[in-house]
Amino acid sequence: MPELPEVETVVQSLTPLLTGHVIRSATFSSRHVTRGDLASAGRAIEGATVNRVERRGKHILLHLDRGFLHIHLGMTGAMLWNGIPGPHTRAVIQFDNGTLVYNDIRQFGRMNFYSSLPSSVAALGPEPLQISFEEFWARLHARRAHIKPLLLNQGFMGGLGNIYVDESLFAAQLHPKARADRLSRSRASKLFEAIQTVLRRAIENRGSSISDYVDTNGAKGGFQHLHQVYGKAGSKCVRCGGVIRRTVIAQRGTHFCPKCQRI
Repeated sequence: MPELPEVETVVQSLTPLLTGHVIRSATFSSRHVTRGDLASAGRAIEGATVNRVERRGKHILLHLDRGFLHIHLGMTGAMLWNGIPGPHTRAVIQFDNGTLVYNDIRQFGRMNFYSSLPSSVAALGPEPLQISFEEFWARLHARRAHIKPLLLNQGFMGGLGNIYVDESLFAAQLHPKARADRLSRSRASKLFEAIQTVLRRAIENRGSSISDYVDTNGAKGGFQHLHQVYGKAGSKCVRCGGVIRRTVIAQRGTHFCPKCQRI
């Protein structure tokens, strides 16, 4: 599933294309992706102007002059500017300056109009690149939980997923089962800095393309070539020479180095 860096890449691309432009027409074709009457969903946004494009966690919000178009890419969603509709196209939005095509093979994504901020976005925790260390530290110590599932919890912070949690924990030399409330201030500070560094580097490299993710031009990201542990089970650790291990924590595949990521 696209995580914060991938969604941020899409938002950065869409912002200059959509801001200030008018939706001429909109066609939705999947009852899995768009809830309610599909024709009514199209009419709800026709004629609307996009005031702003925003990322919140893994969600995209088009701030319209009469509500929000909420987009979640799910596992296989892709937003393509001036793309050619195909068999997996679930929405086509015609603007006054081009066409936005939404493709989604597995139809786990979502695209819906809301007159007010959707509850799924309102419930998100702070942004990892905006939260202060003091708030991060306080939130860690309020939760008796293993660090990996806590960081995956979108109510704790919005935007982190399996890839970037594994990469951040490796960078901070923290075991994924370390207890959040037992971390020292110095170890929490190291984790805080690791999360921000990993996310910024991933955004600079336009995200990670593991399976289906592409940007608005249909191009793959590049950060997958810089992964240190994610998807590297059986490889040598670049830091200590140990062997990267894969295990399952909170029903999620987890990659770490048992030699230099000790509890």
